[in-house]
Amino acid sequence: MELLAIAVLGVFALGYFLLGGADIGVGMLLPALGRDAHQRHLVVTSIAPFFLGNEVWLVATAAFLVGAFPELEGRLLTGLLPAVVALLASWVVRDMGLWLRGRAEARAWWAVCDAATTAGSWGVALSWGWMFAGLLAGQVDAVATGPGALPAAAAVATLFAVHGLAFARLRLAGTLHQRAAALFGRFGEWPGLALTSGAMALLCLAVGFQLPLREHAADPGTLGLLLPAALVLTPVLVAAQACVWWVFRARAEGPLYL
Repeated sequence: MELLAIAVLGVFALGYFLLGGADIGVGMLLPALGRDAHQRHLVVTSIAPFFLGNEVWLVATAAFLVGAFPELEGRLLTGLLPAVVALLASWVVRDMGLWLRGRAEARAWWAVCDAATTAGSWGVALSWGWMFAGLLAGQVDAVATGPGALPAAAAVATLFAVHGLAFARLRLAGTLHQRAAALFGRFGEWPGLALTSGAMALLCLAVGFQLPLREHAADPGTLGLLLPAALVLTPVLVAAQACVWWVFRARAEGPLYL
């Protein structure tokens, strides 16, 4: 039962980092992809239908971690508190930038919101990098502070950006698509996304193998209640996500609601 709980947690976490990692990466590259307010609006449109649904995977991951691995969740939250606070603050700033951009018709307002989206996206990616830097070294009870912490965090953030760039090539059209393609290189669109997705998955698996999950699983009675609910919820999440992706499968060629 512990192994099934670990597998469910892994599915939720991979769902977030593969899908959410792509829209975070696009946000990080917003100024590089969009050179004026209209182009940046199109870049935001490329992730607008997806980012909220992608965040549901993070909520599911956190909720399942609390229920199925409560002791480990307590250790992680306490030990990684500075990085968790940075992550949540960056998340709020990023989402404010995305949600509030279309609330006013003024270039100064758009510039402020675009800056919030970009800074918040970098903050989210670097916060994950900071957490992963310690977790990859088996350090669960404290954030990494050694000389390797900053390069490791930067490397993880770079992976987020490259993954976002691969996603942007699939979603953008015209000049923006050509710009994203030039930045990514000659690798094919879908193979490129598969490559960055594979790298992101390997990173998540490497972190997961360092976590003492099996030793900190909840008692069989608790898992017996949680696992059936999770196994019912997961296909619903996947179906809802697939539906959204199918509806918005076309490239972003015009502004959307954000």
